[in-house]
Amino acid sequence: MRIHQALQAGAFPNASTLAREIEVATKTIHRDLEFMRDRLDLPIEFNPARNGYHYTGEVGAFPTMQITEGELFALVIAEKALQQYRGTSFEKPLLSAIRKMEQALPDTISLNFADIEQTISFRTRAEPVLNLEIFDVLARAAARRQQLELAYRKPGQGQPEKRLVDPYHLANINGEWFLFAYDHARKDIRTFVPARIRSVKPTGRTFVRSRNFSLEQRLRDSFGVRSGEGNYEVVIRFHARVADYIREKKWHESQQLREMKGGGVELRMRLSSLGEIERWILGWGGDARVVKPRELAEAVRRSAKTILQTTDSEFNG
Repeated sequence: MRIHQALQAGAFPNASTLAREIEVATKTIHRDLEFMRDRLDLPIEFNPARNGYHYTGEVGAFPTMQITEGELFALVIAEKALQQYRGTSFEKPLLSAIRKMEQALPDTISLNFADIEQTISFRTRAEPVLNLEIFDVLARAAARRQQLELAYRKPGQGQPEKRLVDPYHLANINGEWFLFAYDHARKDIRTFVPARIRSVKPTGRTFVRSRNFSLEQRLRDSFGVRSGEGNYEVVIRFHARVADYIREKKWHESQQLREMKGGGVELRMRLSSLGEIERWILGWGGDARVVKPRELAEAVRRSAKTILQTTDSEFNG
């Protein structure tokens, strides 16, 4: 686009002047000029007398993007998917990027946007409560590798405690945000929920992220975001009433499904911790039964018994 603008201005730029202005190598300019001439069919020629390039014919809109109707449809859907980022520091730059792409589209492709508006939408059941100022600091610090001091309150804890951390990664997992950071007091990677951070302050120091950190590796054997040191073979059998719901999703990378008589299904997984899978099983009520491991079956049984025995007075104080 910068080369196109220079040619349109009629200044007869050459590869050396363009390279200096755009801050790239002259070889890059030569390759781009060849691409513009040979692939985009732009009428570019070199004028020896002026020692520069120029257009030999009129060029209207620069063909910056070739796109199909299907790709344009996907672009519109992507913009609607930004609903989950409304209010975060990601919203403005994401919308700006999409607007730039839309402006570069050829005029020959059109869609009925009203139809898309009426037929496709994105919803979240429980939207996380975020302090946008804190979230913005976390996002910038992770990108710039800036050390932070957090005032962090764990669930059930009365007062927040100070935590000195190196923010490695912000991840949106199943609609919820999590910060993966190196905790200097614990000497290990810890998972923080941004909604539980009461205040955040940059220390003025930067850090080098460990090469051993891999979010994919860290979450490989977890059922959500909590990884552990265990190695559990989890086997759960589901009643025919809910079996189709189990078949319709990939719940874990290691999962294996086995059909059962009567229409039920058995789900097998290999996990490193059991806390998150226990809460998930309880959500299926009496339609899920734990076969393995024994400690998971007992934990589910205790939780179910507690639900039955808990009185209103315990919650009302």
